[in-house]
Amino acid sequence: MAKHQFQTEANQILQLMIHSLYSNKEIFLRELISNASDALDKLNMLVLTDEKYKGVKFDPRIDIKRDKDAKLLTIADTGIGMNEEDLMNNLGTIAKSGTKAFLENLTGDQKVDSHLIGQFGVGFYSAFMVADKVEVVTKKAGEEKAYKWVSDGSGEFEIEETTKEGHGTEITLHLKDDESEFLEEYRIEAIVKKYSNHIPFPIFMDKEKFIPAKTDDDGKEIEPSKTEIENVQINSANALWTLPKSELKDEDYISFYETLAHSNEEPLKWMHHKAEGAIEYTTLFYIPSKAPMDIYRVDYQPGVKLYINRVFITDDDKELMPTYLRFLRGVIDSKDLPLNVSREILQSNPVMAKIRNASVKKVLSELGKMMEKEPEKYDTFYKEFGNVLKEGLYNDFANREKILELLKFHTLNSDEMTTITEFVKNVDEDKVNDEVREGDLGQKKEIYYLANKASVDMLKHSPVLEKFKARGIDVLLLNEEVDTIIFPMVTEYKEYKLIPVADAKFEESEEEKKAKEELVKEFEGLAKEFKTTLSDAVKEVEVTTELTDSPVALKVDKDDPAFMMAQMMKQMGQAGDVEEPAPILQINPKHELIAKLKESSDQNLIEDAAHVLFDQAKLFDGRELDDTAEFAMRLNRIITKAI
Repeated sequence: MAKHQFQTEANQILQLMIHSLYSNKEIFLRELISNASDALDKLNMLVLTDEKYKGVKFDPRIDIKRDKDAKLLTIADTGIGMNEEDLMNNLGTIAKSGTKAFLENLTGDQKVDSHLIGQFGVGFYSAFMVADKVEVVTKKAGEEKAYKWVSDGSGEFEIEETTKEGHGTEITLHLKDDESEFLEEYRIEAIVKKYSNHIPFPIFMDKEKFIPAKTDDDGKEIEPSKTEIENVQINSANALWTLPKSELKDEDYISFYETLAHSNEEPLKWMHHKAEGAIEYTTLFYIPSKAPMDIYRVDYQPGVKLYINRVFITDDDKELMPTYLRFLRGVIDSKDLPLNVSREILQSNPVMAKIRNASVKKVLSELGKMMEKEPEKYDTFYKEFGNVLKEGLYNDFANREKILELLKFHTLNSDEMTTITEFVKNVDEDKVNDEVREGDLGQKKEIYYLANKASVDMLKHSPVLEKFKARGIDVLLLNEEVDTIIFPMVTEYKEYKLIPVADAKFEESEEEKKAKEELVKEFEGLAKEFKTTLSDAVKEVEVTTELTDSPVALKVDKDDPAFMMAQMMKQMGQAGDVEEPAPILQINPKHELIAKLKESSDQNLIEDAAHVLFDQAKLFDGRELDDTAEFAMRLNRIITKAI
């Protein structure tokens, strides 16, 4: 018998199961039954599509066996089975890198943590919550050798050759002394009904059947009552998505979701749709109430399974639904795809493309209904998945307008979040857009936005918005990092043009132009002193009349090739690879501080003020300071002179 060490992460999971998670132990049975169902799914597909497995008998069933005296609980299946390599890969290591994120993000809340077990493909290890020893006997379909895997969860496992009749896997749990409840007939049946009723394969268990005494016509007992053992099916074993909606209750959908998503939390919403006509297919999609922990990882686990005429095909294809809907959990079942479809064929298959496009529209439509009719529920959804949904603006041009209408925005003039449809009602009343309508009739009205990763309060007080405040114009405030990448790609919505605040241009009268020229000339000397002091940290220092309350602000030269390259790299997810060019520092000649600095002859004060004001502008722009200590020292020197 060969001994092996568990992979580090697998051992961490084991210790977690054994010592930490006690809040919901019953999920171990859900996970083991789910694994058995997956093994049957895989064999079913191979028998139908792979010549190597054509001669393999497919007789699907899952058996739960109990031995109260020996405190043994066994879950057996007639699925694909495993060979020695499979045992090493599946029961000794954890290939899914998201598991590391799971371990790093444990909250210490046993109830919350236990909900995550199945999501990270570590469900098998949950057996150690109730067992102090686990034995796995397995034989891979089409192969001769069988193997036995044994571990007590202490950090090692052993594998040896054994014998087994027929392919499949038997997992035997040596239950801990205080876990005998999981040998009770009623307890097991209740767990199966709760979590695994709609597993599409039958689950069997021996049950005691009471047979009453037989009596003659006079009531005299001729045969005493007795108890017999009967092997019976304890789940309904129907593919829930194939049943008519009229026959299903909310608890049916919730129960199926718990198994599908490996979660004890109720889904936020589900969408069950059957299409008939040129293409026949059924979809059942769930929106979770909480975001999966790997949702922002490149190697996220897709949540949608593909079946063809109830035969499982794949649960690992990220092309089934667009990435911005990767929070969905559910099933697509089609009658119009070939069983031996490959991933490459699947991606280019016109039937799959139609199913996908129709499904996306259906999901977006249902989200729109939720936003309108169940606003509180939609707020819950948006808090969890709003930033993921935004990604669709970047890569789903066909549905961009609908996605934009599902987003919620902070704005300059409101404390409540709003939608784009509500926002444009106010845009139509803006004086600036009145001027647009009076001008070129073909020109679009304008929506202005500020995209910057900062708090909403910081954005509302940003110097670049002062010219909008002065004109009473509302502005969309986009304060998530994803906004800074995606919204530069979104240039219009219906008859409106989306414009960054830095690109907004307002008409100036001749008097205003002349006054500006005079101020620029008057403060030209101070601007040069600032530029000399700040050197290459700024591209240039310019006098502006667009600021009202702030002494300074930053802006970028969008025609600078370095800026355009940096933006392109940011959109490619490589923001750190290219530095953005130095910004332009704008100074406000009407601000008392700038006016006093112009009159000052204290060169040291002017130099300190130039640095402090530049750092202040960077903070308002959401940038980090290069030297916080130097900033504080300069600020202290200025305050000392002022006292």
